[in-house]
Amino acid sequence: MKLLYHITNLPPKIQGTEASLQELNILRRHFGGELIYLNPNEQSPIYLPRLLFGFHQLKRIRAAETTIDAHHLYNADPFPFPIARRLRKPVIYSISSGIRQKRPNIHYFNCLAAVTVSDQRSFDQMTAWGVRNCFLVRHGIDTEQFSVNPLPLDGTFKVMVGSAPWTIGQFATKGIDALLAALQKAPWLHLIFLWRGVLFEEMVERIQQMSLENQVEIINQRVDVNTVLARVHASIALATDPAIIKAYPHSLIESLAAGKPILLSRSIPMADYVEQHSCGQLIDRVTPDAILGAIEALIQNYPMIQQAAIQRGAHDFSHQAMIDSFETVYKAVIPYE
Repeated sequence: MKLLYHITNLPPKIQGTEASLQELNILRRHFGGELIYLNPNEQSPIYLPRLLFGFHQLKRIRAAETTIDAHHLYNADPFPFPIARRLRKPVIYSISSGIRQKRPNIHYFNCLAAVTVSDQRSFDQMTAWGVRNCFLVRHGIDTEQFSVNPLPLDGTFKVMVGSAPWTIGQFATKGIDALLAALQKAPWLHLIFLWRGVLFEEMVERIQQMSLENQVEIINQRVDVNTVLARVHASIALATDPAIIKAYPHSLIESLAAGKPILLSRSIPMADYVEQHSCGQLIDRVTPDAILGAIEALIQNYPMIQQAAIQRGAHDFSHQAMIDSFETVYKAVIPYE
């Protein structure tokens, strides 16, 4: 069994900071296979829309198709990339974020060999719409890289923030602006942002304008996340739209693997897991008051929630569980002889 992997994101500015690429690399290390970037806009002199993604790589893809069994395409939302219809081997299309309520092109997805989603909400929605070849797969990380280092509650509550924005608009839709506004109301709250080389100057400017330098730390380089998690009590991820963030954000999975509770918007599909296992606190609205209310509720119940995080994280999100999950899909598309 040999696959060719495709990703629609641009190459990361800081290696090791892009979650979907981390997952693909785990699969590639186990199953083998080359990786192709379908987004041409890193080198294109003009911006090219998603309808054209991958066509600049078609010659390379055609050459690879003589030796592979299937394609595995990774993208955030259910967008019907025309390039997938031009491929001559079976296509597995992985949707890594949550699903909006807008119905996608169902005929397009039913023409593919398989479609994968990573949360029950999205699976139920896609199947209700009529997608017949949908699989529910699991996100996973190398949990052995993380260790449990409890941090006492000492009057200052420290939170790690992942899922940094890719666009100016995401300062609002990923809750960054609301988080900074919440900080102004809570001098006891400190945030550590994991940044990835995009919009760094814009973030620094916001912090300076709001005089929050003493409450905010930005890490704009590759870092051992386990060492950061040892310095915080919890982690947070926010989104007003499930399609702009992974269904199971890596920063939150990593937090649970280190035994640290998580805070997240109810719109993010991972909220269902948190509600089921009581390993974090949900946030109903991306507003400063709602964020602070959730953090205060987490602090009040911190010992119990922390124990739930310690019990669940490392077990539920192992990279082997993810490999096994995708192997089931691969076997359905490419039966072993």
